[in-house]
Amino acid sequence: MSGADPPRDTGGLDAAVAETMRRTGASVAAFYLLVPEREVLQMVTVGGVPADLAAPWARVALASPAPVADAARERGMVWIGDHAELTRRYPRSAVLLPYQLALAALPVEGDRLWGVLLLIWPGSHPPRTTRRERSNLASSSRRLARLLDEAADAGRPPTAPRTPRVLGAEDIRRPAGPEYLMAAADFAERLPEGCCALDLQGHVTFVTARGAALLGADPRTLLGTFPWQSLPWLGDPVYEDRYRAAVVSRRPVVFTACLPPDRWLEFRLHPDASGVSVQITPVAAGRHTGAPAQNAPDAPAAPPGVPDTAPDAAPTSASAAPAPGFPTAADAAVADGAASGHPASLAPARLGQLYQLLHLAAALTETVGVRDVVDLIADQIMPAFGAQGLVLSTAESGRLRITGSRGYPPEVIERLDGLPLDTRFTPAGQALASGVPSFFGHPDEMARIYPEAPHVSGKQAWAFLPLIVSAHPVGICVLTYDRPHDFPAEERAVLTSLAGLIAQALDRARLYDAKHQLAHGLQQALLPHRLPATEGLRVAARYLPATRGMDIGGDFYDVVRIDAGTVAAVIGDVQGHNVAAAALMGQVRTAVHTHATAGAAPEEVLARTNRLLADLEPGLFTTCLYARIDLERGRARLVSAGHPPPLLRRPDGSALRVGVPPGPALGIDEGAAYPVTEIDLPPGAVLVLYTDGLVERAGTDIEEAIDQLTGRLATWSAEDPERLLELLIGHAGPAERRTDDIALLLVQRTPGTAGADRRP
Repeated sequence: MSGADPPRDTGGLDAAVAETMRRTGASVAAFYLLVPEREVLQMVTVGGVPADLAAPWARVALASPAPVADAARERGMVWIGDHAELTRRYPRSAVLLPYQLALAALPVEGDRLWGVLLLIWPGSHPPRTTRRERSNLASSSRRLARLLDEAADAGRPPTAPRTPRVLGAEDIRRPAGPEYLMAAADFAERLPEGCCALDLQGHVTFVTARGAALLGADPRTLLGTFPWQSLPWLGDPVYEDRYRAAVVSRRPVVFTACLPPDRWLEFRLHPDASGVSVQITPVAAGRHTGAPAQNAPDAPAAPPGVPDTAPDAAPTSASAAPAPGFPTAADAAVADGAASGHPASLAPARLGQLYQLLHLAAALTETVGVRDVVDLIADQIMPAFGAQGLVLSTAESGRLRITGSRGYPPEVIERLDGLPLDTRFTPAGQALASGVPSFFGHPDEMARIYPEAPHVSGKQAWAFLPLIVSAHPVGICVLTYDRPHDFPAEERAVLTSLAGLIAQALDRARLYDAKHQLAHGLQQALLPHRLPATEGLRVAARYLPATRGMDIGGDFYDVVRIDAGTVAAVIGDVQGHNVAAAALMGQVRTAVHTHATAGAAPEEVLARTNRLLADLEPGLFTTCLYARIDLERGRARLVSAGHPPPLLRRPDGSALRVGVPPGPALGIDEGAAYPVTEIDLPPGAVLVLYTDGLVERAGTDIEEAIDQLTGRLATWSAEDPERLLELLIGHAGPAERRTDDIALLLVQRTPGTAGADRRP
């Protein structure tokens, strides 16, 4: 992750997180600050892992499926006992942490919800927490909340840095004295095998003369470097991953590697909270034979896309296979052409960037509409690469239409929107035509060929990423920076690979949006725009689609005025969530409306509609509830075709479930009969008709859910049907958790008051 250095901790937050690690025995800890205005959790400080490992999860959208986001939304602890549970519940997080571990995410709440504390333990931790441990975790969260409350009261509230502060070993453990350090160095030098030490970031902090000799390097050139960078033959990501596995799992890891041309070495990694000690031992001739890199017993396996093997007999290191369907960074040509002044280059990405790519790829597969794609790029991809601006354009009718942006004033977006595909105003047209990304690290580079572009945008660096799907240009993604920005070859490689994934997600999202708009338009055209005004009757109705990401369904409602003193209320649910369901819904509503206005009895209305659907053979079944209300007598006659029972709130405030014997769903049995139930409907009574989306919950019996809703209905006021309708919808839970559509129709008999048209 690029950007300015994180600010120094001024409120003791880092010390508190380090103390929490010591108290709980966690190997990794991080504090996420809630940023309400952006609806994100931003990592402020982290300890126990390398900075680049934390980078992909340094910023988490509050709505994302992640443990820390769930802990913040639900205001409760999320516990993950092992990696299998993490994979099952949070597959995207499991991609980032492919190691055996246990995990807890706890809300940090004092005067306000400050954020979330994340703690990770090695896989040796029991999969279940004890009561004592839960109490200890809760007290750790409270201590952190008190610290933040006090800092805020003192005028020093925590702020979200661009990059998180990373705790070093000296923060987590007190360093030993110089005499001890000298004795330890002497001890290591006397050992027959080679030794070296790495800190939690992966830097070489100590190496013995024997260790340096085995590695074929001068000790002075190794200190302070990453071994996979200072020793080219260890440059394969598979070896860096072995180090990561040791750091996160806190378990010994063993692997072999070949020092060209033919010297095989065995590396034994022994981790703890301060870093990793490495034993380096020559492998006897005949023992290596392509010996696999392996973990100690019960240690975690290599992550997806990274093989756990060393080379067979070649004088170079093993090559990590890419994850299925993803190009390797070395395959990604990141030539930006003569326009940028940078030569074409190929570079293998570091392991952290590969994990980042896998994480972002997994996130892109979860996007549904174009807005989802724009939000994901803004919330995760921009911070991951340190960008401050975004312009996402699609190719439409020979022009680049901006579908989303961040970090630009409206007047600039208006100036850039609608540029022709062959524009010479910016590099967007050339990049899209050639399919080759363009990178400009400084305004002078841009101004040499596109003199107006820097002045219009006010940005200082640009990455133009063409979005191509099957040789067809979909659009272009432009990441921009407020300051000059170098684009290292590795970063270009990852961005180029990422552009292909964005292109596929954007193409899929555009198709979904088109289909969704068609279905939504069809359904809105078929639902009533107004409910009829009837003397002595008040009505309220609402249709709510399911969680974003599902298609429009076939739920419907209607109120039919039969004569001056009689109305019919109907609600139904067509199986499915697609255009076919919406179309069938229109046919059912029309049929019911026609038979009702013709004066048919309630049982005949459903019987005739049922025969019609049986003749049409739509392949979908429909549930329906029909109520014919006699306003003068205060009676209602109800029939049901497999629909959930209505609820009745009496004038005295009591509520009950109306027992309506259900007949078969419409369209199944051509000769089905529908029994009639007659009830009193006194003035002030409210009849509640609904579809099953209002009461269905995963893992909950629907009969119990209906009883619970009936009990709540008795506690609410019925003076205003619209307000009562809102309370019923609120009982269904947050919109993001609904898995089915909801149609809701409330009918209240009033003593002689004139109704008014109400928009649903």
